[in-house]
Amino acid sequence: MANDWWKGAVVYQIYPRSFLDTNGDGIGDLAGIEKKLDHIAGLGADAVWLSPIYPTPNRDFGYDISDYVGIAPEMGTLDSFDRLLAATHERGMKLILDQVLSHTSDQHPWFLESQLSKDNEKSDWYVWAEAKEDGTVPNNWMSAFGGPAWSWHPLRRQYYFHKFLKQQPKLNFHKPEVVSACMDVLRFWLDRGVDGFRLDVANSYLHDAQLTDNPPTPREERTFLDWAHAPRLQQHIHDANMPENEWAMREVRKVMDEYEGRFAFGEFSERPEMLGRYTGPEHLHSAYTFDFIEDFMFQPQLFRDYYEKLLADLPDLTPCVTFSNHDVVRPVTRWGGGQNGERGDDALAKLALTLLVSLKGTVLMYQGEELGLPEVDLEQKDIHDPVGDLYFPWAKGRDGCRTPIPWEAKKAQAGFSSGAPWLPIPDYHRERAVDVQAADEASVLTHARAVVALRHAHPALGHGEISFLDTEGSVLAFTREEGGEKILCVFNLGKEGEARFALPDTLTAAGDIFSLAGAGFSDGAVALPPRGAWLARVG
Repeated sequence: MANDWWKGAVVYQIYPRSFLDTNGDGIGDLAGIEKKLDHIAGLGADAVWLSPIYPTPNRDFGYDISDYVGIAPEMGTLDSFDRLLAATHERGMKLILDQVLSHTSDQHPWFLESQLSKDNEKSDWYVWAEAKEDGTVPNNWMSAFGGPAWSWHPLRRQYYFHKFLKQQPKLNFHKPEVVSACMDVLRFWLDRGVDGFRLDVANSYLHDAQLTDNPPTPREERTFLDWAHAPRLQQHIHDANMPENEWAMREVRKVMDEYEGRFAFGEFSERPEMLGRYTGPEHLHSAYTFDFIEDFMFQPQLFRDYYEKLLADLPDLTPCVTFSNHDVVRPVTRWGGGQNGERGDDALAKLALTLLVSLKGTVLMYQGEELGLPEVDLEQKDIHDPVGDLYFPWAKGRDGCRTPIPWEAKKAQAGFSSGAPWLPIPDYHRERAVDVQAADEASVLTHARAVVALRHAHPALGHGEISFLDTEGSVLAFTREEGGEKILCVFNLGKEGEARFALPDTLTAAGDIFSLAGAGFSDGAVALPPRGAWLARVG
C-alpha cells in the first residue's frame, strides 16, 4: 500500500506567489511555504502540490516556463527547494510539483534556437507550419485564450502553434528527442526526491500532424460558457484530446515506474470522456476533469452523473476530485450564486468541504478553501491575468482566486508580506484570516480540520466504493463501503428550507458519526436543514 499512498489522500494545492512572502517583495516564496507547513499538516493533508516554481517571464505566471530545472529567483534557489522538500517529508507529507510539458515560454532556450532557422538542431522541436497562399493561418485552431492558435514568426517566415498565449509555443511531441528531453525533466526532479507531478493540460501533448481543422461544437450542445468564449465553439479533437495522446501518458508512466511510490495525475480540461484513454495501469495514475469546478448550479445530479456516467466504465480508477483551484471562481462565490460577495458563505463552505472529503477519490483542496474565502472582485488596475485583460470588465479572469492568503488579521498586508502584495488583500479576507479562525471553534478552518480527520478515521470515506441513492429536490445521498464499514452520507445542497431523506428499507442506521447544521435522524428519516449534512454508519 505504500506505493498507493495517493489513493484517497488529501492533497493541498499551493499557489506559491500568494502563500507567504518572506523577503518583502510582495511575492510568495519557498521559504514562506516552509514556514507555514505546520498549517497544512494541521489540516491533516497527506501531500502538498505546488503550482509552478520555475524561472518564467510570468506571461502566464509560471505556466510559461523558461527553465525546467531551475527555481524562479523570486521563489528562491534549488537549495531552498531542497530544504522545503526535506521539511515536508519530516512532517509526513509528500511533495508534488506542477509540470508543464505541453508548451514552454518563448524565452526557453529550446525555442530561442528553434526560431532561428528551418534546419537547426531544434528546428522541429516546436510545431511550425507554412502560411496559406494568402498568408492566413494554417487552419482554424483557436487559442484557449482567444484568437487563432497560430502566430507568425518573421525570421522563419512560418507560423508556430500555441494552444494558449503566443508566448507559450507548443512542443512537438511527434519528435522523439522532445519526448526524451521532457522525460529527463521528470527524472531530474524525481532524483531530487519529489513524490509526484500534476501534469498541466495533459490532454494536449499530441496534435494532429496533418493539421486538420477542428469541427464546430453542435449548437444544441453549447452551454453558456461555450457561447461566452469563442474557442469553445469548436470541438478540440485535432489540436488536442487525440486518442494518440495516450502514448504520451504511457511514456510518463514508464518514467514514474522507474521510482518507487511516485504519483502522476493529469489535468483534463476538455473532453472528459477521454479520461479512460489517459489513465490506468500503463498510463497516468489519476486525473481530474472540470465537471465540478466549472459548475455554477450545485445540484445533486452533477455528482451522481460524474460517477455513474463519466466513470461508469472505469471501476478501478481512483479519480482526483476538486471543487477549486487557481483557474476558477472560488466555490462559495460560484455556488453561492455570485451574490455573497464580501459576506462569504460559511455555511456553504462547510457543506462543500464535508461533501468533498466524503466523495470517492483523491481530494485536491486549494489554498484558502479551508478558510471559506470568497472570490475577490478586483479593479482593472489590479488585473494581471491575460484572461482578465482580454475580457474585463465582463469577466475578470483568474486573479480573483489567486489573491494572497490572509494569515494575521491585524498585521500589515494581513501577515502575507512586509511589502505591497502583487495582488490586493481585501478587508473581507482579513476577517477570515488564519489566526482569527484558528481561535474560533465554529470557524470554517476548524470545520475543515474536523472533516479531514473524519475522512482519515474511516477507511470507507478514504477508500470505499461509492453507491448513490435515489433522492428528491436538493438532497444528495450515497454510501461509501470498505472492509466491512458502510457509511451513509446525506446532504441538503439547498440554501432554503428543510429537506427530509427517508432511509431505504435496505439500510439500518447504526449510529451517526457527523452532523452539520443540526441535521439528525428520527422516525426513519434524516432531517436536513439548509446546507446540512449527516453521516452515519449503516447496516
